[in-house]
Amino acid sequence: MSSEVCSGIRVLDLSEGPAGGLASMVLADFGADVLKVERPGGDRFRHLAAAPMWLRGKRSIELDLRNGAGRERVLRLAGDADVLLSTFRPGPAERLGLDPARLAELNPALVQCAITGFGPVGEFARYKGYEGIVAAKSGRMMTFAGQPQRDGPVYAYVQVGTHAVSQAAVQGILAALLVREQTGRGQVVTTSLLQALMPYDLGGLTIQQLMRRFPDQFPGDPWAAFGRMPTLQYQPVLTRDGRWLQLGNLVEHLFHAFIATAGLGDIYADPRYQGAPNQYDDAAREELRDRILLRMREETAAHWMELFVANGNIACEPYGSTQHALEHRQLVHNGSVLRVETKQHGPMQQLGPLARLPQTPAAPRTEAPALGEHQDAEWRPRPDRPAPASPPSMAPRPPRHPLEGITILEFASIIATPYACSILGDLGARVIKVEPIGGDPMRGMAAGAGASKTTASKESISVDMKAEEGREVVQRLLRHADVLVHNFRPGVPERLGIGYEDVRRVRPQIVYVSASGYGTDGPDAHRPNAHPIPGAALGGAVMQAGGPPALVAPEDLQGIRELSRQLMRANEVNPDPNTSVVIASATLLALYAKRTQGVGQHVQCDMMTANAYANFDDFVHYDGKPERPPPLPGLLGLSALYRLYQTLEGWVFLAAPSDTEWRALADTVGCAELLADPRFCTAAARAEHDAELSTELEARFARRSAEDWERLLTEAGVACVRADACPPSVFFDQSPHVLENGFVTEVDHLRWGRLWRTGPLVSLSATPPAPGSGVLAGQHTRQLLRELAFDADAIERMYAAGVVASELP
Repeated sequence: MSSEVCSGIRVLDLSEGPAGGLASMVLADFGADVLKVERPGGDRFRHLAAAPMWLRGKRSIELDLRNGAGRERVLRLAGDADVLLSTFRPGPAERLGLDPARLAELNPALVQCAITGFGPVGEFARYKGYEGIVAAKSGRMMTFAGQPQRDGPVYAYVQVGTHAVSQAAVQGILAALLVREQTGRGQVVTTSLLQALMPYDLGGLTIQQLMRRFPDQFPGDPWAAFGRMPTLQYQPVLTRDGRWLQLGNLVEHLFHAFIATAGLGDIYADPRYQGAPNQYDDAAREELRDRILLRMREETAAHWMELFVANGNIACEPYGSTQHALEHRQLVHNGSVLRVETKQHGPMQQLGPLARLPQTPAAPRTEAPALGEHQDAEWRPRPDRPAPASPPSMAPRPPRHPLEGITILEFASIIATPYACSILGDLGARVIKVEPIGGDPMRGMAAGAGASKTTASKESISVDMKAEEGREVVQRLLRHADVLVHNFRPGVPERLGIGYEDVRRVRPQIVYVSASGYGTDGPDAHRPNAHPIPGAALGGAVMQAGGPPALVAPEDLQGIRELSRQLMRANEVNPDPNTSVVIASATLLALYAKRTQGVGQHVQCDMMTANAYANFDDFVHYDGKPERPPPLPGLLGLSALYRLYQTLEGWVFLAAPSDTEWRALADTVGCAELLADPRFCTAAARAEHDAELSTELEARFARRSAEDWERLLTEAGVACVRADACPPSVFFDQSPHVLENGFVTEVDHLRWGRLWRTGPLVSLSATPPAPGSGVLAGQHTRQLLRELAFDADAIERMYAAGVVASELP
């Protein structure tokens, strides 16, 4: 076993809040020496329930960067650091003398990572980067419109932007460190909450363009159907004891396993129920839905779960809270829940490591520092780095892109793992997607546009891996691979001849990534998984639905149907991209270990752990921990000063949680008299009288339009944006701010021609990413076979035998 991945890496953490906090926590868990510099009084997000977790493993220094002594101390530390992490809005770093040019001159090897709300330039660059503000402005809150029975945008509860941007920062830092191993020089890494929300628009930007260019083929948004009742495969169901279960059987054989186990197999005598469930006509589908809902009401949740788990081919989990998920047997088995004793909070449960890297494992230091606890701290001595078993060859020139020269083989389908590989492809890796004949099932979704995001920046080969010649194709591909990524359940890779030990015999230093639903071993490892499953089990969907009161059992079938609709709207696709960003980070950790220590290894990621990270704000428990705040009635937000308001025309989202922001808000909206009102003069009083404050502000916001309030309050230093202007697909399609920041890029698609796509999650100044187009199934089959030294006759024979295939434009 080698040392931790980031052993010897020094991280100067100037960030505030959980976005930077989670990023530096991951680096600290894997061995980095993290010095956290805090403003006088401390990080202003230290009061958050999860702060003792994301502060762990760091040392704290309290400094005032506005005075010379504080700045000089930071500059001295930066001179010997490897990474500097910040969350300044554009402008303050320059005013403090901590601008990138000065830091690079001081320490040319320094990797500087900046996390912002909206990006470094553009009309929204100086907007405050609260997640609710970025989500509202970019249209994410419109994706939930119609979930409750009211008009307008809906608060997006799970902090997916914070989760994804923290992982983007980890990815950018590791990518820059990999480049530094070849060049000796650091560079500037930038990411933003706005970029971090791009993964959650799955194909929407593509569909907007196709609707304009091919109106006959795309007369409307094909994703719109998902706003009505759930698909039968993803149906939430209510049991006899009043508990809700979430089904997740998208793949046809899993759905049929559910039907059989539920005792509904008689439907197959009806010709309407032949084939896949998405082929049933409307009447047949709704009739079967009612039968499923009524049948599930006949037994308890425990009864059904015992049957489903024993079957092994049915994806299902109960809806529950994040606190309940801390006891999930598979998460505990995976080490995703740490049970520790801390000085400040006593016994504590908190997030475990991001992924399992057995050769260079994480060793989280679970104690959080008190403010200024290490006031006189200096960098720890660097440990001796183990020499790589086979030193990397020197590149003949600096890489053009961060992962240039890395070849990744992807054996994966649908969203989570394929999109993770697209993230790595965007960073310059050569990603070869190995697909079955007929292609990844994702290609059948949204009239083919669904795969535009999950096949981006790749080459594709379609091959029958069950055929002898097909296995030979795969073996030849393996000889050139640096990384293999798959999302099969345990046992399947071995049957296909691509298990870890099989691959390691061909490529001893392979980075082999198993990205599974539950894990590679343990009590639930054999079970299938899909995005609604961690959504239900990890607590996010419950809170998006309105909190535990939303799960009250309706009395009649119509009520069950309606609540199941609301639950599935709440349980949207975010668990897939939540997992994608974790897989990408774990792969980069392993690549850095391979580059610096010469070790390959079997990396293990799973959807459950990834979504525990996405629910970081409540995936922690200790005595006295504040409760996870439920959303306000109507899913408007969390409090009077962090919520949606209807205006004279349109809706706004307001974020004014601090005393300074409250005072500026009251002055601007015309209720300055409330500043002296005992109900609202302190934060504690405002919390106690939150409903009354909401009523006061509702009346004020109703006097002007959303556009007026955004302009007036932004000028006053208060975060407030229009929340109902458009959905994310239209925002990314039409916003000049997005274009100015380079957050979209134009690519050539073989079938659809020139298209704009959302850009990479992170930018690197010296070695920029290389985002590519989505590809067709087998688009590169013939080219790759020639590259693998198959002659023309062999290639034609394989095509004729159906061993390989290529989708036509």
